[in-house]
Amino acid sequence: MYRILQLLNSAEVAECRRIAANTQFIDGRATNPHNKAKNNQQLHDPAASQASAQIMLKAFGQSEEFREFAFPDKIAPPLLTKYQPGQYYGAHADAAFINLGSHIIRSDLSCTIFLNDPESYEGGALLIRLGDGALSFKLRPGEAVIYPSDTFHQVEKVTSGERLVAITFIQSRIPDPFRRNLLFDLNEVAALEGLNMRPENFARLQLVQSNLLRYWGDKP
Repeated sequence: MYRILQLLNSAEVAECRRIAANTQFIDGRATNPHNKAKNNQQLHDPAASQASAQIMLKAFGQSEEFREFAFPDKIAPPLLTKYQPGQYYGAHADAAFINLGSHIIRSDLSCTIFLNDPESYEGGALLIRLGDGALSFKLRPGEAVIYPSDTFHQVEKVTSGERLVAITFIQSRIPDPFRRNLLFDLNEVAALEGLNMRPENFARLQLVQSNLLRYWGDKP
């Protein structure tokens, strides 16, 4: 249902934080004024947005763990977002389609990338509802959590300090979450145990992997 991964190294985190510290943020509702659940700030300057997004998109491209879990087709440029005392994001599900201006992507997976120390702010945990329960995330700098976009989630009110994150949305080549998770588990087994199998059986397992991806996946 979700995956935590180490996405950014310390230098990449530092550069994203430098950009955030030297760039103007605006009310997060500027891009969605009717969203009453949203009470945060987001990066405003286009050049700074592009610079920080490129750092994170490059990191996604270099992460084998991300590719194996998400089967990404398209990724929205990650957007720096911050929460100061009193700010929060109420319970919501992300929009099914994200308009990026030049094109539209389907949001199969959402991702939050944490950029500052969890000890530097109070509150601000990301809560993801699963059935009657909820998972709480307040991760280390550079860590990211990927989760289904159709789940209710929220950011608790920040009571002190500042929460700095980036958010993005992923269109997967495997839209169905059951199939995507099944393929991920199958690939994990192949990676962990494949070399211990008889070569002919490992070849058959690889054929199953390829055929499931071929029949379940969107066209390249």
